[in-house]
Amino acid sequence: MEQLANDLDLALEDYKLPGFIAVEGPIGVGKTTLAKRLASSFNYETLLEQAEQNPFLERFYEDPRSGALPTQLHFLFQRTKQIQELRQGDIFQQVRVADFLIDKDQLFAQVTLDDDELKLYQTVYQQLTIDAPKPDLVIYLQAPTEVLLERIQRRGIEIEQSIEARYLEQLNEAYTRFFYYYDDAPLLIVNATDIDLSSNEEDYQNLVSYMLNIKSGRHYYNPQASL
Repeated sequence: MEQLANDLDLALEDYKLPGFIAVEGPIGVGKTTLAKRLASSFNYETLLEQAEQNPFLERFYEDPRSGALPTQLHFLFQRTKQIQELRQGDIFQQVRVADFLIDKDQLFAQVTLDDDELKLYQTVYQQLTIDAPKPDLVIYLQAPTEVLLERIQRRGIEIEQSIEARYLEQLNEAYTRFFYYYDDAPLLIVNATDIDLSSNEEDYQNLVSYMLNIKSGRHYYNPQASL
């Protein structure tokens, strides 16, 4: 294990790291865990969603129909504020990793809002996100719905326990559609079904070694579970 860590440290010295990394994926796939590990490995600042600060989220999970719009607008305002703070600094000098991509914010809105709510949301969105900076690398973590449900249940966050499989399936499909067309930044699509990026050092370091070679375009990483 120590040798793996030493090998990663040596590898980082040989590469020009992306200055702004965004990690994305549906609930339960492990994006925040990966973002924090990357920040630790690269000595980056983190830019995190802070879902626990959204006072409408628990209501949304219990009753999606009534809670969707305020939940979505709160996240939009929160993320926009974070992006504005990011732009106040020198993005070309400061290095960060985020567990969200502001461009995909409409993805959730399209899944959860009715037509009138969506029009209102899109009007607000268009006014707030014009100057959002582009990442130097986007990492999109994928996993089947049943894997997401199992991970959500295992991590035991109380307000998430009422999340339904149908909602996760819709979210998974929306992510797939979004990233099928995404080309605003280099993209690494990771099949996270059989790997443990939170506690398996080999799984994590194999992913980092792969991503260090990405400079442009779209890439697919489909690892097998390590023994």
